[in-house]
Amino acid sequence: MSTELIRVSGLVQGVGFRPTVWRLAHRHGLRGWVGNDAAGVTLSVSGAEADISAFVDELQRQPPPLARIDQIERAATIEPDETGFLIIESRPGEIRTGVVPDAATCPACLQEIFDPLARRYRYPFTNCTHCGPRLSIIRAIPYDRANTTMRAFRMCEDCAAEYADPADRRFHAQPIACPACGPRIWMEPDPHSDAIKAAGALLLTGHIVAIKGLGGFHLACDATNCDAVARLRRTKQRDAKPFALMARDLDVVSRFAIVTGADAAAMRSPAAPIVVLDALAADALPGVAPGLATLGFMLPSTPLHHLLVQDIDRPLVMTSGNISDEPQCIDNAEAAARLAGIADCFLLHDRDIERRVDDSVVRYMAGSVRVLRRARGYAPAPLPMPPGFAIAPPVLAMGGELKAAFCLLRDGQAILSHHIGDLENALSYADYKRSIERYRALFAHAPQVVAIDPHPDYLSSKLGAELAAREALPLVEVQHHHAHIAACLAENGVTCDTEPVLGIALDGLGWGPDGTIWGGEFLLSTYRDFQRLACLKPVAMPGGAQASREPWRNTYAQIVAAIGWQRFIVDYGRTELARFLSEKPLAVIDGMIARGVNSPLASSFGRLFDAVAAAIGLCRDRLQYEGQAAMQLEAAAERAASWDGMAYPFALTRSDSDGLLYLDPTPMWPALLDDVANEVPTERIAARFHLGLAQGIVSMIAALPHTEQVALSGGSFQNRLLLQLVSGGLAERQIEVLTHRIVPASDGGLALGQAAVAAARALGGGTGG
Repeated sequence: MSTELIRVSGLVQGVGFRPTVWRLAHRHGLRGWVGNDAAGVTLSVSGAEADISAFVDELQRQPPPLARIDQIERAATIEPDETGFLIIESRPGEIRTGVVPDAATCPACLQEIFDPLARRYRYPFTNCTHCGPRLSIIRAIPYDRANTTMRAFRMCEDCAAEYADPADRRFHAQPIACPACGPRIWMEPDPHSDAIKAAGALLLTGHIVAIKGLGGFHLACDATNCDAVARLRRTKQRDAKPFALMARDLDVVSRFAIVTGADAAAMRSPAAPIVVLDALAADALPGVAPGLATLGFMLPSTPLHHLLVQDIDRPLVMTSGNISDEPQCIDNAEAAARLAGIADCFLLHDRDIERRVDDSVVRYMAGSVRVLRRARGYAPAPLPMPPGFAIAPPVLAMGGELKAAFCLLRDGQAILSHHIGDLENALSYADYKRSIERYRALFAHAPQVVAIDPHPDYLSSKLGAELAAREALPLVEVQHHHAHIAACLAENGVTCDTEPVLGIALDGLGWGPDGTIWGGEFLLSTYRDFQRLACLKPVAMPGGAQASREPWRNTYAQIVAAIGWQRFIVDYGRTELARFLSEKPLAVIDGMIARGVNSPLASSFGRLFDAVAAAIGLCRDRLQYEGQAAMQLEAAAERAASWDGMAYPFALTRSDSDGLLYLDPTPMWPALLDDVANEVPTERIAARFHLGLAQGIVSMIAALPHTEQVALSGGSFQNRLLLQLVSGGLAERQIEVLTHRIVPASDGGLALGQAAVAAARALGGGTGG
């Protein structure tokens, strides 16, 4: 007879882990106990040694659907007093366990809500240990009902019996509820109606409905009703940014977009994200995604949404419940105040949302489903760090300014927060500060190091510096593009003491240690340090931040840098582009560039994309949302009826000042402008630009050292076409390519890289490039 104390760490709370242990222990004839604690799950088992080993093996092979076992520690102990096998009360202690993300409705619960004979027929808060709310309702660890917003609802006898029955799938399901004891739903202004059916009827007659969901409010309307979509855009103040869509099932989705097997699997997964799909036609749903060739679809993820769309045989717009760029509403009174001028009615419930969690976004690119925005369904599942990081001190990494997310690193695990948004908005910044406080409290995280981006104007960096000063902690600045590459290395399991890896970080803007704006960087990187080997040839950004909003400024600066304005007028003066630019205050711009006034040099890939888009008539005057020009340029390239194999030339040149190698677009501009003058279709020009740029990137990589393994990161690699062309070109040269899959390549993954760099430096020195 043997007795073992077994500790299991990972995502093992709130997923039915204890009842699974209970059932397996009975199956293998073991006695003892199992309980949650702050580090995960602890159990004591007594029985034949072979039976204990078989039990552990089966637990590892067949954990609950939402569980993730990171580690099992086994040690001999004294024989327990129990004659059977018990589930004991959770115990407090130092918090080291993870929090499971919110999970979409499981098949068993879905069948229940549509079964007229079931107790939870049409009940919109049905859940079990395999599905339902987690992050959005949890207030503290351990994950017990008393530590969630379900504390306000006392279980009825029937629910209590299910909760206490180890044979029931609701055994210790903390959000368990039913119509007799759980949250209720109602419609305003008509609280006496069948709320969900009434909301569906209103949607089909052109109304806009505010819906309180899992992690916040949505604003919904009929996506096939152009007037409703236009009114939602006007009142939400979202002029052109694409709307997310929800459809009842894949049959509805397939009438408007192409759904591959990988897309379908992602949509049906417990995360149930928005999946970016290729639209069947440019005008498949007018007004939903202007200028793009894609549509973002999700399937219902909660019983409420399943019930809402049950009889709706068309897609619904299902966008965040906010004024554009503000955080989602999560409180009934807040929604009534902030959404009153947008929504015609409100579908409300009385289960509090503890934490605002937006919808995640993924896209199938270059052979994998890749996370573009990490939130509901993915966050805050801890990310295992590579070997070497387990002994690093705890780090709080603050992230960037756009697509903000922060990261808590401890014990070889990184907890990357849910997507919060752009901190330029005061409400988003307030939500960011509040979220940091709540995560730190939830995970009992006491950082010994704070990591920030060196950009002097980032609110995240200012807050990090204040926090470090207040708590007397070391402050580590991590260069923006070094952090991007470090995030890619960490996600791909590259060890802490790795030899230098060539990293390519392509994005909009990042503060360079030389005082210029970086954005197209080829860096020889370890976690601790980096060396800048090459970059996109820097060009002035006339107007500074204004050039990030008005693409024509970048077009003009690129043309002047490449061929000069006088030659442009001689060769291309009859083009519509020349007429457009001639009406701008070019003398003022020339003076700014000549004097270096508010015209920083920038190696930004984002601004090059803006410049090319504006040159061919896309988003020329002003962007209506961040990344719009690049997204429309990608869409134009993918609409090209046929690829003629032509690619605009890029050169590799050498800087006269410091010998830095440049990816130089100078020869690209005459070729592109010739096509503009000859009225070559916009789609073909966009395709030739993408192909030429990708070939230039691959040629640059081949010209640099340490190319056995290359890491690709930065927001520009969320461009599917660019990612596929570059990774394909490197594969042809038999170069191993590391890319992002579960962490966004954009600034949404920046904090992970900051945390990795700060941790590595704490372990072994290093200060940056």
